[in-house]
Amino acid sequence: MKEYDLIIVGTGSAMNYINAIIDMNPDFKIAVIDSDEPGGICLTRGCIPSKLLLYPAELIRTIETAGKFGINVELKNIDFRFVMDRMRTLISKDINMIRKGLSGNPNLDYYHEVAQFSAPYTLTVGRETIKGKMIFLCTGSKPTIPAVAGLDEAGYLTSDTVLEMTELPGSIAIIGGGYIAAEYGHFFSAMGSNVTVIGRNPRFIPEEEPEISALAKREMSKIMNIITGHEVLRVRKKDKGKKEIISRDNSSGKEITVEADEILVASGRGPNTEILPEKGGIKTDSIGWIEVNEYFETSKPNVWAFGDADGKYLFKHVANHESTVVFYNAIMKRKVKADYHAVPHAVFSYPEIASVGMNEEEAIEMYGEENVLIGFEKYENTAKGEAMDVRDYFVKVIMENSSNRILGAHIIGPYASILIHEIINLMYTQDASAVPVIQGMHIHPALSEVVQRAFHSLMPVAHYHHVLGHMNL
Repeated sequence: MKEYDLIIVGTGSAMNYINAIIDMNPDFKIAVIDSDEPGGICLTRGCIPSKLLLYPAELIRTIETAGKFGINVELKNIDFRFVMDRMRTLISKDINMIRKGLSGNPNLDYYHEVAQFSAPYTLTVGRETIKGKMIFLCTGSKPTIPAVAGLDEAGYLTSDTVLEMTELPGSIAIIGGGYIAAEYGHFFSAMGSNVTVIGRNPRFIPEEEPEISALAKREMSKIMNIITGHEVLRVRKKDKGKKEIISRDNSSGKEITVEADEILVASGRGPNTEILPEKGGIKTDSIGWIEVNEYFETSKPNVWAFGDADGKYLFKHVANHESTVVFYNAIMKRKVKADYHAVPHAVFSYPEIASVGMNEEEAIEMYGEENVLIGFEKYENTAKGEAMDVRDYFVKVIMENSSNRILGAHIIGPYASILIHEIINLMYTQDASAVPVIQGMHIHPALSEVVQRAFHSLMPVAHYHHVLGHMNL
């Protein structure tokens, strides 16, 4: 049995500090294990390949707006195979570079095998058994598949397998109404597919603020069919490769049928439990996420879990942050906690969405309605927004009344993922004050003025909802 000072399971964010660990501990024996292609979910099947697909989709939608500015443009052809091949080529380059680095590193043993605990601190890897004094579990996540009758027989895609496609389906039904559905619905509709999204929640993209969900549904319904509040009951094969999806309205009980060439299951992600953490004495919750304390220690000393493995926030930037905390705690022997007060995210749909920190409901629950202010501004009320001829997109900011402390922000519209950074960085200052963005000089006319103006329009919660009531959502 081989024994190691450190075993790392997963080659995503778990590898962020590997060089620093080796520099600090040149005699360390390290094992790195990943049954998948190296690089982690973000590189191999997540954010990076999906964004390589979504940028061409964004270009298509932008080109389609040219006519309202007096520009006569014709989209002659969209080469779906080229778009997919470009994505796979770029991803493969990065994967091969990482694989080469792992395989040629004299300071570690790289196992491209499935790993399973056979006892505490002991893993079976392929035909070998190895033991570690310290273990990092960064095991990622996998698509969750709902128990729908006939789904397996009919066949379906997931956010993993969709990346293998070479032919554009004429029509595609997406089961799920969240981030993945919004992004891939945007992609396939831009490529030319007839897209239907079927979500069980009454709201589209329900993780977002209600007014953002409503506006996103209204705008994206112009390019796809969005059905909310429906439970998919069964799927069956039809003639000529068609698939039939039957769903039931959760309110009325009425059933509807959607026919499509392909089905994409986008109903969320769940834990990778193949590693059998229980055999390693590692506790998991009822779903299977690995339980950790505030320092990312598992129920076994010197075994740490982070990234998607702990199920907290399934974002690459959060996994990177957690990897830093684990490095300090496990290697530097400090006691550092993760800071989740301003976790940002973006949905690269059309329109784009970005958020950070608390939503309105959370802010009111923690601080009381009387101590919460809402700032709101539409893109079209800025010179740049008017030049772009965008309508109804907006910035919403949430502040603590007594301190000018920014509690959260939510944006829907062009470049939302960029504009949100005016706010994110302020939220990581000591007092998280909005004063710098309020008083700071903004380039005129630039779209960032919409963020500043949102802070200039702070109002009580009740007044905000009065204003919101006049929007046609």
